[in-house]
Amino acid sequence: MTPEPATARRASGDGDTVQADASVLLELYRRMATIRRAEERLSQLFADGAVPGFLHLSIGQEAVPVGVCAALEPADTVASTHRGHGHALAKGMALEGFFAEIMGRASGVCAGRGGSIHVADMSIGMLGANGIVGGGLPLAAGSALAHQVKGRPNVAVAFFGDGAMAEGALHECLNLARLWKLPLVFVCENNGWGEFSPLERQFAAKLAALGAAFAIPYEEVDGIDVEAVAAAAQRRIEPARRGEGPQILECFTQRWRGHYEGDPQKYRDPSNLDAARGQDALAVAAGRLAAQGIGAAQLARLERSIAEHIETAVTAARAAAEPDFETALAGVYAGGRAHG
Repeated sequence: MTPEPATARRASGDGDTVQADASVLLELYRRMATIRRAEERLSQLFADGAVPGFLHLSIGQEAVPVGVCAALEPADTVASTHRGHGHALAKGMALEGFFAEIMGRASGVCAGRGGSIHVADMSIGMLGANGIVGGGLPLAAGSALAHQVKGRPNVAVAFFGDGAMAEGALHECLNLARLWKLPLVFVCENNGWGEFSPLERQFAAKLAALGAAFAIPYEEVDGIDVEAVAAAAQRRIEPARRGEGPQILECFTQRWRGHYEGDPQKYRDPSNLDAARGQDALAVAAGRLAAQGIGAAQLARLERSIAEHIETAVTAARAAAEPDFETALAGVYAGGRAHG
């Protein structure tokens, strides 16, 4: 089971409660640091030519997937975006299968066929990243419908960026989710940029107004504060799980890197980028941990452990075989047979 959101465990302020808060926040920090360091390592691998295809990093946005997934149960499902590494790792994807997949190896979670933009793991409810803007929304809606029809006490989460607000798929899914009272939580990672353009140049309305138009409860949260995200996610997920219908959570966050790795971001004012990097979810969490007695030395040990795990996964991926061309069609057709 995923850890209970830290904010949900605050009570009278006695010693046990403070320690519980610290342990939960430390776990949230570990998950965010794992995503950050994994993506930094991917950036290096991409520069070395070890990662095929494009790479879209979510550095700066780690608090959103970690906070949301901390409020989920293992059997809950999530659909992701083209910037989906954080979603995959926060939902529980193992680093070994993660790196092997993105490096195009047969030992990857999708046998090396999905890569970064289509990384998925059905065993943990990760329905997949998606190269189409807003493409994961209908998948999450379908998963929510399956939960409902089969009578499962689970929810589906549709992660999407602010660039998807003008996509018809979002409006259609909001409508169907409301009509059918689907256990679907729409989570917008609003980093202010839809590819290379600010949001206000792409979408005339606000997500809150869009939610009101479809009579869907809406909440916004500081996406740099992992505890706040976890608490807000819990507030949105619980009514959806109880059968009260869809919910919307908009998380205001920051994108540190370009739209894709290698994007020079010439469209972005340097002061805007500096301001974004000045809002660091890991630094916020580290400050709170320090106030609760967990200092820099303990976090440094944690960081070393994360780095070692990442290097073990990278080494294993480098040594793994590439996908077999003769089985390239496996999984394309029902039954997994390769048809001529």
